[in-house]
Amino acid sequence: MIEDRERELGMMYEPVIGLEIHAEIDTQSKMFCSCPVVDNTTAEANSAVCPVCAGMPGMLPVVNQRAVEYGLRVALALGCEIAPVSIFARKNYFYPDLPKGYQISQYKEPLAENGILRIRTAEGVREVRVRRVHLEEDTGKLTHVESPSPSGRGARGEGYSLIDLNRAGVPLLEIVSEPDLRSAEEARIYGETLRNLLRYLAVNSGDMQKGVLRFEANISVRKAGSTEFNTRTEIKNLNSFRALERATLYEIERQSELHRKGERVIQQTMGWDEARQITVSQRSKEEEDDYRYFPEPDLPPLTVSGEWLAQIRADLPELPEAKRTRFIAQYQLSEYDADVLVAELEVADYFEAALAAGIRITPKLAANWIIGELFGLQNRAGVGLSSAGVSPQNLSGLLNLLEAGTINSSTAKTVLADMFASGKSAESIVEARGLRQISDYEPIRVAVAQLLADNSAEAQQYRDGKENLVNWFFGQVMRSMKGKANPQVVREELLRQLNG
Repeated sequence: MIEDRERELGMMYEPVIGLEIHAEIDTQSKMFCSCPVVDNTTAEANSAVCPVCAGMPGMLPVVNQRAVEYGLRVALALGCEIAPVSIFARKNYFYPDLPKGYQISQYKEPLAENGILRIRTAEGVREVRVRRVHLEEDTGKLTHVESPSPSGRGARGEGYSLIDLNRAGVPLLEIVSEPDLRSAEEARIYGETLRNLLRYLAVNSGDMQKGVLRFEANISVRKAGSTEFNTRTEIKNLNSFRALERATLYEIERQSELHRKGERVIQQTMGWDEARQITVSQRSKEEEDDYRYFPEPDLPPLTVSGEWLAQIRADLPELPEAKRTRFIAQYQLSEYDADVLVAELEVADYFEAALAAGIRITPKLAANWIIGELFGLQNRAGVGLSSAGVSPQNLSGLLNLLEAGTINSSTAKTVLADMFASGKSAESIVEARGLRQISDYEPIRVAVAQLLADNSAEAQQYRDGKENLVNWFFGQVMRSMKGKANPQVVREELLRQLNG
């Protein structure tokens, strides 16, 4: 397991990890022009491009105010120091998907600095320092195509690449941590925690399959107990938590092995080969001077007024950590239940909506059915909560029937599965299928008496000391009454007649 491998490495070497996270800001238009932000998985290539984001000569960028507002939301949520004035700069480098030959970004004078993100690990809560939060624009997208050999057989030809500029100029928020992470597991938890925060703030969808969140891990290792910083490498463009954790662990192991052999770690940019599960060298690592940063001459300094910042702060939603604390205090939930419910804003809102619609249900009952039964149905179907077919009000109706004794727990699970598939209410399903629980004493007494008469030998074995047979008898009674009998009444009557 990953944890075991990290524990073994940790006895000799300590990883030093910092993360750069690039989050696409969920605005309707691009960072410096009015082109729409489109879904790159479905939109026609180069269908959302104008002279500004295509880098045509003489075109002037204009800052997207909503993108700045969303960046400030994140910076405030991380407790950063907000710069009253920040500067956009040109980051110069050549790559085919960068139409201008430079990227408009922030570096020396960013939007915000010196924040904190708290993460929950197996060892407890850890504070990870956030060095800076800054705005920039995204690059285009390259699609590499291998062409077959001219003869159609044998070795392949050289191939070619296609460029789609739909993504060029899309607003990005880069969040850079200090090198405070000490394991691949912590790196993954940090990424998951930040993704959750961005979703709560409604600035990023968190849809990893669409590439709206990308990770870059800066990794070095040092002797356990040392405080020095050794040569680091950077793993680029990790687009899943699994890739982030595995790539980080592999690089830790690779560098640790080099140190054990007395060999030198080369500072370089790495890629993650998912098929081979290894990191591969891409190019030597660039330094600040290589990018030749200088202030963007076509953009004035970005000024954030105190009034604007106060308004954004006042509009911040309840954040995950505050919601978790409230769930534990207000609903008396366990830390585990609160963690699971708060992990996704959609789930937290669903839970509270179900409680608000309920009459008898307790928070613990609602949490158990959401985390256990409803999540189980979702996982088997491979759908999200919004596609589950069970509204919070309908779940509440089901649990009301359960608490009122109208149905028992076993029947409730059957009804929930039907609700999940059909979208119908619990009451309508119970009535249509005749599933109301039988709590009347007489039919249960008759069923128990008949079962004991038909199984007199087993009844005698119970009376002779084989007391675990009571569970078998219980199951047989419930089966004979098609699962609709009140379990408590059945057990009481069964014990009365067996011990009578």
